[in-house]
Amino acid sequence: MKIGTPKEVEKGEARVAMTPDSARALQKLGFECMIQAGAGEAAGFTDSAYEEAGVSVVKTADTLWKNADIIAKVRPPREAEIKKLTDGKLLISFFWPAQNEELMKQAAESGASVIAMDMVPRISRAQKMDALSSMANIAGYRAVIEAGNNFGRFFTGQITAAGKVPPARVLVVGAGVAGLAAIGTSTSLGAVTYAFDVRPEVAEQVESMGAEFVYLDFEEAAEDGSESGGYAKPSSPEFREAQLAKFRELAPDMDIVITTALIPNREAPELWTEDMVKAMKPGSVIVDLAAEKGGNCKLTVMDEKIVTDNGVTIIGYTDFPSRMATQSSTLYATNIRHLMTDLTPEKDGETNHNMEDDVIRGATIAHAKEVTFPPPPPKVKAIAAQKPKPKEKQKTPEEKRAEEVAAFKAQTKQQVTLLTVGAVLILALGLIAPASFMQHFIVFVLSIFVGFQVIWGVSHSLHTPLMAVTNAISSIIILGALMQIGSSSFLVILLAALSVFMAGINIFGGFLVTRRMLAMFQKS
Repeated sequence: MKIGTPKEVEKGEARVAMTPDSARALQKLGFECMIQAGAGEAAGFTDSAYEEAGVSVVKTADTLWKNADIIAKVRPPREAEIKKLTDGKLLISFFWPAQNEELMKQAAESGASVIAMDMVPRISRAQKMDALSSMANIAGYRAVIEAGNNFGRFFTGQITAAGKVPPARVLVVGAGVAGLAAIGTSTSLGAVTYAFDVRPEVAEQVESMGAEFVYLDFEEAAEDGSESGGYAKPSSPEFREAQLAKFRELAPDMDIVITTALIPNREAPELWTEDMVKAMKPGSVIVDLAAEKGGNCKLTVMDEKIVTDNGVTIIGYTDFPSRMATQSSTLYATNIRHLMTDLTPEKDGETNHNMEDDVIRGATIAHAKEVTFPPPPPKVKAIAAQKPKPKEKQKTPEEKRAEEVAAFKAQTKQQVTLLTVGAVLILALGLIAPASFMQHFIVFVLSIFVGFQVIWGVSHSLHTPLMAVTNAISSIIILGALMQIGSSSFLVILLAALSVFMAGINIFGGFLVTRRMLAMFQKS
């Protein structure tokens, strides 16, 4: 079968659904690859690069649509492109079926099968085909770059001879794929980053990336993320009011706000209101990644950058992935290649459209002249149900001080008790034991006590290197054995020889283990 990629017809779209590398992988699956001339130029892939990869370059889109059995593209097809579909063909692209019902019906009537890349279910096995996450990841990264390009100061704080520069404060609203990408980029650039999400389970992810999660003083039952495929759900009116109140509190202190909040098949919720924009400092920047669905900020103008009367820049671009076309095309083409791997289990260049497969069924919106949207829920949950974690109560300085004093008193009491009991036992033993024995015994007891104090407070991860070194050092007892090995008693010689042997194992083994531990942390 032949798989072809036409040039995107949407204005400003620079991505392409097939790259030279993905074409090589598709050929290994048994497919012949075709591409329209110039389809990859905007993404940095020349026709000659495709030809070197064994791809046939055709001049017109009509020729490609006519000869290809499988059409892979980025943007949803236009009506004129749907008319080029015939019985038995397979179209793979973003489609947004809930918004393009008429086009979906036309595609089904043509007898062609349609796989919508935006409908790939969010289950573990399908992550490699999740084009929405691939594009959202790029959009989150690019949002921070666009914000930095329009922000008049450094992201990171600096102390220079000319004065002190405070770090930028960045708030990311929504900690999905795009939000986490924005958080990672912002923190890596040195900004003080805050993040908010209605799903409490993402707080650990946010904090692990070096950002501070914004909590609300509002109790609401945690949703089960497994029921929504990992997406956020609409919140209650009371929760929304608490959320907006928190944002109003944060607005005057934020330099950059990146909003990513979207709910599938709904208009974007308004989270950053006009009064919040007015409360922000002049020179602040808002990047609205939900602009295509109406925007999280209602002042956002789709596909434009505006500056408000108080000097706040609002960016409403909807083509962030296309602004990084090379990277976007590479990831999207890889998503399609993984999908084709599932569609071609025999690697013989023939697709097997298995509607019993959760991933293929979930992404298929038209097949065998029938509309198959919406799909049934997958048999496997997207993610495990999340149990709400109890929020730890913040302790006051007085409470912390009281705990420290109590812990110190308890530790002191324990040590004094041990020393007293030990002293009494040694005194009792000294009443009946000879003086020569007591000298050695006291040294023995003190060595045990010191060793206990040294080892007990050490982290478990450091026990191996610590014991290796102490084994080597403590093997100084070999000197005592060497002094006794020349004794006239055969028993003493035998015991001394065994002592030398075992102490030698301690010495060499200790240093050998230490050397191996150190080698683990060396680059070469």
